[in-house]
Amino acid sequence: MGEPPRRPRRWGLGAGRWLLPAYCALALAFLLVPIVYTIAFSFNDSVRTNIAWRGFTLDNWLNVCDEPGVCEAFGNSLLIGVVATGIATVLGTMIALALARYRFRFRSGTNLLLFLPMATPEVVIGAGLAAQFLTAGVPKGIGTIIVAHAMFCLSFVVVTVKARVASLDPALEDAGRDLYGSPGQVFWRVTFPLLLPGILAAALLSFSLSFDDFIITYFNSGPVNTLPTYIYTAATRGIPAEANVLSSAVFLLAIAVVLIGQVGAQARRKRLGIATR
Repeated sequence: MGEPPRRPRRWGLGAGRWLLPAYCALALAFLLVPIVYTIAFSFNDSVRTNIAWRGFTLDNWLNVCDEPGVCEAFGNSLLIGVVATGIATVLGTMIALALARYRFRFRSGTNLLLFLPMATPEVVIGAGLAAQFLTAGVPKGIGTIIVAHAMFCLSFVVVTVKARVASLDPALEDAGRDLYGSPGQVFWRVTFPLLLPGILAAALLSFSLSFDDFIITYFNSGPVNTLPTYIYTAATRGIPAEANVLSSAVFLLAIAVVLIGQVGAQARRKRLGIATR
């Protein structure tokens, strides 16, 4: 018998071997180019503008607060982010527990209302809050920004913590009650430690949303500058190199936190693996 006929070569399958990696490489480069630009121009020896490269220097990192207003704006962003995150995390955790564990009137309506800020454009939320503060005669400043940030971060905290609550095994809490633990003891010694990873994840998400927000902050900030609003107003004359320094430091700190968390989780998995052998 003769050899079976050869199947024609499918060029589509061959192209797919390099098309997907090339697409991933282009997408990664598209995401990293602004970050690389920001870090590189934080070392630029700029004078008035930070648009053209003039030479390498470390003065921007050593004297980051020499540019008027940049450190004040960064400090305002940190203060607002921490306070708004604390408020949203505490309230959101309590609401998530109530929605996941209890049945009450208007429970479905509460779930719907909590999802509305996530689906509503930020410009609508910012304009609506600004109109409310104006009607109530509340002067705009750090307080109004904190209230606005806590409000729109609340929904993200509830969704994150609620997912963690739904994954808990009720038998663990029942075991605590069987061991004569009071409701407070069961919560703080059983429920809260199990919820802690979800609460921390919600707090980190809330802080990142608050620190990064511009639209809602712009509508409700008044004379107060945060780092995003400062960069926006400074962009007309070229973002100062000191602002690039702070942005680069925040990015590198976030990467360090992620790496430390991954290394710590890997170490815990290894210890548990050794202990169970």
